[in-house]
Amino acid sequence: MIRPVAVIGAGPYGLSTAAHLRGRGLPVRVFGSPMVSWRAHMPAGMVLKSTPSASSIDAPRPGHTLVDFCADTGIRRYESDWDLIPVEDFAAYGQWFAQRLLPDLEDVRVVSVDRTRAGHFELKLDSGEAFEARAVVVATGLDGLARMPRELAAAVPDGPSATGPVSHASQHADLSRFAGREVLVVGAGQSAIESAVLMAEAGASVRIVARRTGAVRFGAAPDQQPRLSPDSPFGRAWSLYAFSYHATRFRHLPAPARHYLVRRVLGPLGAWWLRDRFTGRVSVTDGRRVVRARVESGRPVLTLSGGTGAQRELAADHVLAATGYRMDVAALDYLGPGLRTQLSTSRGAPVLDAGYRSTVPGLYFTGLPAASSFGPVMRFVCGTAYASPRLAASVAAGG
Repeated sequence: MIRPVAVIGAGPYGLSTAAHLRGRGLPVRVFGSPMVSWRAHMPAGMVLKSTPSASSIDAPRPGHTLVDFCADTGIRRYESDWDLIPVEDFAAYGQWFAQRLLPDLEDVRVVSVDRTRAGHFELKLDSGEAFEARAVVVATGLDGLARMPRELAAAVPDGPSATGPVSHASQHADLSRFAGREVLVVGAGQSAIESAVLMAEAGASVRIVARRTGAVRFGAAPDQQPRLSPDSPFGRAWSLYAFSYHATRFRHLPAPARHYLVRRVLGPLGAWWLRDRFTGRVSVTDGRRVVRARVESGRPVLTLSGGTGAQRELAADHVLAATGYRMDVAALDYLGPGLRTQLSTSRGAPVLDAGYRSTVPGLYFTGLPAASSFGPVMRFVCGTAYASPRLAASVAAGG
């Protein structure tokens, strides 16, 4: 009986990993809706923060870069660091990549994964099919990992929603619906700033609420990068170069240092091209922490503390939490309880070896779940060039 490798997830990391596994001649089944997070959970009009050189999905053979996609489809070529990539074009690129390298991708959901007594994996699909796999790769990206601060969550016992008083940034595909409304955006990273800009440009009155004073900042344009520092997919800096090309060494840092660096390096910072669109359109209340939230007559009200005991309240028609994502194996409910209890974790993230294998033999993680082991580069598409060949080699070797 030939047991395939099962890849759960069809975003950049899932597609890249599956392509590399297949490039080694391994039987592979890939499950998921291609690029669904980019198509359904990112608002229309958003632009990738990464440059074209950092936005190609890695493949085992030439001909599948972002530039190749542009040439094949006839759309504008994205090559220069000054070129901005619309999320719609990037999603189309991922779908093109899947059609060329993984035409038999299965647009179904994995319901459960459990170990068999023989040490293989049994997967059940929402189509009703059950089958066994020799190995499983978890590449589900941000799905189910949205972080909602408990102060905001307490105001909406039924959970955040795009049409309710409080939502998470991942719940929106179109922000123009907030035209003419007052919106508070909690957060100060790229998602917060760009969401605020898109709503303001659509006619909303938008205010960002940030914990740190001076939290709203913007990166340097390509011609303002330090010329004496080495180049990396994220800009010129020695630290960025190290994190981009020496991710294996990151694993040997103490756990507290690794978690800190994943949060802070390439952390909350608006892209350089957002500055002009932001200035004069979006208000900012910084140096204030949300200590309570409630809903009165359908309108959310935030109680803010400045750290000196003084408090103030802000009310709006809607609160959008652009508060990022947090890896937690417990949120991957398709993994059977037996698997989850066998996994060694560090602050909710799986502990991985150099081949991206977890402490459960045959169970691998890539993308965001691998960031605490391999560093912040795993949060970005260019990390596929590092992760996919190594993971595929480990699976092929039976590691």
